[in-house]
Order: sequence, then structure tokens, then C-alpha cells
Amino acid sequence: MKKLLWLSLVLIWACNSTQKSAGTEASAEDTPVSVDPVDYASTITEEDLKEHLYIYASDEFEGRETGKEGQKKAVEYLKATYEELNIPAAQENGDYFQKVPLEMSKLPVGSINIEGKEFEIGNEFLAFTAGEGSFDEIVYVGYGIEDENYSDYKDVEVKGKLLVMKFGEPQNADGTYVLSGNEEASVWSNMSEAIGKRTEVASAKGAKGILYFDPANYARYKGYYQYMKRNNSGRMAIKESAENPVLVIMDQEMGDALMPNMDGDSKAQQVAKSVEVKLQSVNEDVDSENVVAIIRGSQYPDEYVVISSHLDHVGVNDKGEIHNGADDDGSGSVAMLEIAEAFKIAASKGVRPKRSIVFLHVTGEEKGLLGSQYYTDFDPIFPLTQTVANLNIDMIGRIDPKREGDRNYVYLIGSDKLSSELHQLSEEVNTKYAGIELDYKYNDENDPNRFYYRSDHYNFAKNNIPIIFYFNGTHDDYHRPGDTPDKINYDLLRNRTRLVFHTAWEVANREQRVAVDKMAK
Repeated sequence: MKKLLWLSLVLIWACNSTQKSAGTEASAEDTPVSVDPVDYASTITEEDLKEHLYIYASDEFEGRETGKEGQKKAVEYLKATYEELNIPAAQENGDYFQKVPLEMSKLPVGSINIEGKEFEIGNEFLAFTAGEGSFDEIVYVGYGIEDENYSDYKDVEVKGKLLVMKFGEPQNADGTYVLSGNEEASVWSNMSEAIGKRTEVASAKGAKGILYFDPANYARYKGYYQYMKRNNSGRMAIKESAENPVLVIMDQEMGDALMPNMDGDSKAQQVAKSVEVKLQSVNEDVDSENVVAIIRGSQYPDEYVVISSHLDHVGVNDKGEIHNGADDDGSGSVAMLEIAEAFKIAASKGVRPKRSIVFLHVTGEEKGLLGSQYYTDFDPIFPLTQTVANLNIDMIGRIDPKREGDRNYVYLIGSDKLSSELHQLSEEVNTKYAGIELDYKYNDENDPNRFYYRSDHYNFAKNNIPIIFYFNGTHDDYHRPGDTPDKINYDLLRNRTRLVFHTAWEVANREQRVAVDKMAK
């Protein structure tokens, strides 16, 4: 009875929060060039953002963990709001929910045999997914790198074979790196991305499995493995029809048993060993979805500006404490609702954007950017070639305690990575309309936090779609139960939300789409 009452209240709240957009939408073929968007931006208020967020980040939503009941309540709230705003679903079938097929792989059990010697999972090697098979065709591919100007796969056939590779990247005799030509290591030497990039290349080439040698970081991987084992957790991923190669991370002992000279030899070669992999696991399907709505453009309806945020958070911890995720990313979620309403009010007055605006709330960000990956890599509702830009909002309601200076700031990441025009437009829009201090601290290529790679914009950027990532930085309540709506700075949330609106407005209404003059890294 309590849950039914709560759902009724949600619908009432959604209705009340959208009263200001009521009215019949005027027809408009073109957007007048002289229209001033300030009036529409002014409809984005502290009060409305707060009203949405106190619902969206309430205990009733149970931390919005991917696939859990709280996440279902969250997507229903988003859907109800778009319906009340009379903003249609993006999919042709009229469904706001884009199903994202996910599965949870429990930690596998088993062993690997090399030339008759048995190695046990959790001791000499680690694996997070299952795999089985006997292999006599084993190929060492050095660092396992392939990019525009370098390949460890040259003149080597790896389809259907088990690969051996090591962490790191090639260096010249003077200590500089081959890939960069200077003393700066590339992304292939970044622990958080190295395995993913290597696995992607190996999978595309049809490899059956990877034995990965990284003794320097083995203890860190093992710590993560032991945490998952203690908590009986698993690894969530997109459920694919194609078989992914099994990935095994070896310690020093197992690496030496397989190829004793691996540290000093990077040349691709056959490995004359027999290996039997016996790793079994149980996979569980996870039911989850993105929420996608659209306001169609008047002049270029088949060109799309995607505004995104992630709808999920981390749920409830083992102490029963709810992680409300008011900032991460309740702030981005409710900002999008207010931006959508501002565009809708404009459209109802005959001022429809020239390009279509897509409102993309993605699931599974906390599990590895899964909802945005599914949208870009598996089932883009609208062609990526026709996607002009992605403006991604992830945590814009708080203040970074480590930052000094004006509190009315926002970190901008990625605006200059692919499009000089987008970066310049962003600066001009802020100067004209917002007056926020734009801080590029985390836009640095050498930023150890690697925030550019850690939110949903990255799945667009890797497809050469210009992006801007809006971010307030982390704080003491990041991924903790203390991330609650009472700690949000609603004036800053309003200012940052209006900045995103104005930027989207300019991108959508300029005569030419922003040009891509740089390549994705």
C-alpha cells in the first residue's frame, strides 16, 4: 500500500513540476535568428531543480543501482516527467525505454594447466569471466598494441588462437616512447584502460583468449578480485551474441612458466606450450534500460545534439545504508529535465531548435559506462554520423573542496579534444550568458584521474563526436551515503544547468554543424 501511494505521489509531483510548460505548441518551420534564449533559460530555477532532486535522490529510489527496483523507480519518474512535458520518446515505437541487455558474471572457479603444471585461480592468476578450451596454438604478441602508426600484430595470424601479451609499450634506446616520440607514455600504459584497449583489438582479430602479464600491477588486480570474492559480487557487462576472448591476468610465476624471457623480448612469436583453460562461472541476466526523449529540429531534423547524464548510482551498501547519489548523478539527471522543459517551452512558442535535441539518460555508468556504450556501439537510435555533439553532465551540484577560487565555477573536460569550434563556441556562450569560471584543470592529458575516460561522453568521443563534459569534481561524499540532496548548492546547479542549455541552444541553432578538426585518441 505504501509503495502504491508513493507512485501516485510521484505522478502528482511530476505534474506539478511541469505546470509552467502547459499550453498548445505552436507550429514553427524555422527558428528566428534574433530569438534571445535568456527567457527560456530563466525557466530553469533552483526551486524546480530542488523539487525534482528531493524526489529523484530520495530513499524511495534505493540508490538507483543498475537493474534493481530503485533504478526502475527512477526510469519511471523520468518517463512520467517527459510525458507530462509532452516531449515524445526518441524511438519510433513510442517507447521511452531503450532496453540495454546486460549480464552479471560471477567470479569464475577453476584452474589453468600449462604443460602439465596446474595453476589455481586467485593464486597464480586472476580471471573475472569464464572460459574453457585446450590450446596448442599460442602466439606471443609483445605489448598487444595496435594503433595508427604501430602494431604488434604485423605478419601474425591470431584468429582462433590464445594470445600472450604484456603491459607497457615500446621505448626507444634513449628512453623515449615509440608511440609518442617523446618522454610521455600513451594510454596503453594506463592501468585503467590498458586491458580494455588490448582486449578490444584481440577480440576484433578473432582471438580466443588472452594471457596478460603485468606483475607490477598484479597486487592491485588481486585486491579487486578478493573484494569481489568477499562480497560475492560479479562483473556486469553488455550481453553480446559474439563470444568474447577469455582474459587471464598472470603473476610472475605463471608468466615465467609460460615464457621465461617475456620481460626482455617484445618480438611476436609462437609459444611452444600446451595450455588448458578450465574456468566456469554462472551468468545472470540484468534487466535495465536507457531513457531517451527527443525534441525534433525545424530545419535540420536529421542532425542531433545529444545531452546525456547517467540515471544510475551505486545502490545500498552491505550495512544497509542507501547511497542516494544526489550529486552523482542526480544533479545531471534533474538538470536534463529542466533543460528539456526549457526547450519545450520555446517550441510551444514557435521557437523550435533547428537541429533535433536528444535527451539521453543512460544506465550502467557506474558499472563501466554500459548504457552509453550500448547506445553508441550496439544500437544508436540515431546515426552517429548525424550526431553533431554530445554534452554530458555528471556531477554539477557540489563544490570540489580541494579547489581554490570562485565558487561559481565548473570543470570542463574534452571541449577542445575533437572540435576547436565547439571549444570556442563554449567559451563565447559562457561569456555572453553565464559568467561561470570555466576550469580546465582535469582537461590535461596528464591528469592522473583520467576523468576524460570515466564518464559517458567518452563513448561518443571515441566515435569522433565532439563532446563537452560538465563536472564539479569529487568530494568527501563521492560514492558514499552522504551524497544527499540537502548538500547540493542549488544556485550553482541552476547556473551550470543554464550554461548547458545555452550551449546546446547555440550548437543546435548555428547554420553549420560544429566541425571535427581533430581525431579521437
